[in-house]
Amino acid sequence: MHALDIHAGGTEALLPPGFRWRDQKRIAVFFRVSFEWWSDDHWPGIGPMGNPLKPGVPDLNAVGWAEYGHRRGIFKILDMFDRQSVKATINVSGIMAERYPEIVRQISEAGHDIVAHSYTMDQIPAYLTEEEEREVIERTAGIIEKSTGRRPQGWISPRSTPSLRTPRLLAEAGFAWHGDTLNDDLPYLVKFREGSIIAFPNNTEVNDLPLYMRHGNSPRVMVEIFQDWLESARQPEAGLVRMDPAIHAHVFGRQPGLSMYERIVEICRDSDDIWIGTRSEAVSDIRAAMGVE
Repeated sequence: MHALDIHAGGTEALLPPGFRWRDQKRIAVFFRVSFEWWSDDHWPGIGPMGNPLKPGVPDLNAVGWAEYGHRRGIFKILDMFDRQSVKATINVSGIMAERYPEIVRQISEAGHDIVAHSYTMDQIPAYLTEEEEREVIERTAGIIEKSTGRRPQGWISPRSTPSLRTPRLLAEAGFAWHGDTLNDDLPYLVKFREGSIIAFPNNTEVNDLPLYMRHGNSPRVMVEIFQDWLESARQPEAGLVRMDPAIHAHVFGRQPGLSMYERIVEICRDSDDIWIGTRSEAVSDIRAAMGVE
């Protein structure tokens, strides 16, 4: 095992042969949304103007752009999912559950899977000591549990960037899964001395930040890439497939991005060979199939 493997010290196990998603589907789509925020002295590193201000100068353009997420974006997204009768996996920064518990409670009560997304977007595990990281994990989980009545089962770090110890600390804290890796197409089990955790890989192929914000593509490109991906998932792919188109409340919570995301939802709802679920639902089935409590 490579020295920089984030699961170093753990033992990996792949999904059992013949495993299928719910309803015996071979293809699963997990709709993923990020509802996030920064510390008071930080702001998004990517903004609509594309030219960051000098270091240390508050970028109120970027701050105002991000505020759209909790002022309008998340509500438009929730309305869309309700209209389409779809449950999503929603990454929530602890600070959002702390400052806007009524919104996070609304997300939970609508049946969506709330995922811990660190306390703030600038508290990236790779920058923290072990003590600091352990405190951030527990603080974030506790705040979300206080606002929803449920402890989150999943964790995704800002940027999906863990430290070398993050999966171990999450297993120790009782998390069922994490999404801090891009190293596989499918989830797999990792066993540590402190416990076990499912690594549930992310993708960046269908994600509004790189496609729209960083590279300036039309929102329609997201639909086109998803359609190409789905076509290849049906053929020549023959095994299990995981797809997770992702948006951010402050980015594609706006039109026309949201209308393109809804088009992806409609494509999936109109397909009888796709299971639409949440990551925690899938992880529950995976752990049962692998005999892990």
